[in-house]
Amino acid sequence: MQPFRCHRGIAAPLLQANIDTDAIIPSREMRQVSRKGLSSGLFSNWRYTDAAARHPDPLFVLNRPAYANATILLCGSNFGCGSSREFAVWALAEFGIRVIVAPSFGAIFQKNCIANGVLSAIVPDAAVKELARWVEDDPPSRLLTVDLATGLIGSGLGETPFEIAEADRARLLRGVDPVTHTLTHADAIRAFEKQRFEKHPWARVSLAADGKIRTG
Repeated sequence: MQPFRCHRGIAAPLLQANIDTDAIIPSREMRQVSRKGLSSGLFSNWRYTDAAARHPDPLFVLNRPAYANATILLCGSNFGCGSSREFAVWALAEFGIRVIVAPSFGAIFQKNCIANGVLSAIVPDAAVKELARWVEDDPPSRLLTVDLATGLIGSGLGETPFEIAEADRARLLRGVDPVTHTLTHADAIRAFEKQRFEKHPWARVSLAADGKIRTG
């Protein structure tokens, strides 16, 4: 995971409340276990007039030329609610979305964002809508600058503060995903295992070459 410090980009408004993970990527689009190749299925029910044939709907915001290279989404409340599918974040990240600004997020979706290097920035509803109004006059030139270190979104309106848990901020700044974070405690884990198996040798389980389970 790459460290996230400051990002500047085109912001696209998607202000509907309660956009769930099935809207972000419908279940039919999840045909593989890899996180690659998911971006074409992003918002496929809205993005295409015919999802199977991949005919773009010119009215959908991400298909409009002014937002063609959007890397920031300005969203309504409870974005990413519904199922816990991590595919939703994988699809957004592969599409190029680095920041999602919303008044609130689905709890599991927000954790998945942090685990995959996508900043989920909490901003009051009125401020999100104000940013969207400012951006829409000329999206390619009215870029937003999102500074994780300061917790501020810069625009022609000034600086808009956003909220993020300090632990999440630290992980994004360092580019540390959950596995990497766990491995920082490798010495303590090994020490615990050694002590555990010395006290309870029967707890050590291994698989022999013949496929049979061995203990000790």
